[in-house]
Amino acid sequence: MTAQATTQTPNNNVMLNSIEHKDLKVITEHSAHYGDNVWYSLTFPVEFRSVQAHYPIFFQKDPQTGRFFSVALFGFKDQENLFLENGHWQASYVPLAIRRQPFLIGSQNIMEDGVQKTQRVLHIDLNNPRVSTEQGEPLFLEFGGNTPFLDTAADMLDVIHNGLEDSDSFVEALLKFELLESFTLDVELNNGSKHQMIGFYTVNEDKLKTLSSDNLAELHDKGYLQAIYMTIASQANIRTLLDKKNKQIEQ
Repeated sequence: MTAQATTQTPNNNVMLNSIEHKDLKVITEHSAHYGDNVWYSLTFPVEFRSVQAHYPIFFQKDPQTGRFFSVALFGFKDQENLFLENGHWQASYVPLAIRRQPFLIGSQNIMEDGVQKTQRVLHIDLNNPRVSTEQGEPLFLEFGGNTPFLDTAADMLDVIHNGLEDSDSFVEALLKFELLESFTLDVELNNGSKHQMIGFYTVNEDKLKTLSSDNLAELHDKGYLQAIYMTIASQANIRTLLDKKNKQIEQ
């Protein structure tokens, strides 16, 4: 789940192929025009090490399903991305959920040795503003075959697919040990304006300290203890967001 821009064009997701889409290109610039004016995006434990260097990591709860998911925060309100500036993303790491646009993972049924199997395939949203025939990174080579750009996109989607599955297990572990707690963040800027962020969850550090050595060992064995500490450390980046917001106001 990723926050979207207010003005949306209906998706037109199709399976990508080198015949119909041989002339397609993808624009890699970042701006509100391309849907990057989002104040958070999905993230998952496998990329926490890179994400926590730049963005606060929190959790949200889907009100309909009750499912928790982790997010990287880019701003303090809807449609505010403080990392966007003149077609550039002002951080050395852009979360995969943002970078994967306009590609998606789809599926198709195939027969293999007489057995029907489901295979993951690459889809593209033809209505995404990044899709062009005039500018951007080409998807296919002149005489057939994927470009390195497209191969990288396919690899990225595999990481996202596996990362989201792992994220579900990670959240299950957090809930098992009662490590998630809701919080409200009150933000006051230099000009006196205030923002209140609600609906987010974070790791309960007090509860973490009370876990037994066996519980901690279980989290460590699954690689989740490191992810937990990355989440906690990432919250220092709230100061980064505040500095960017104050600078924006002063300009």
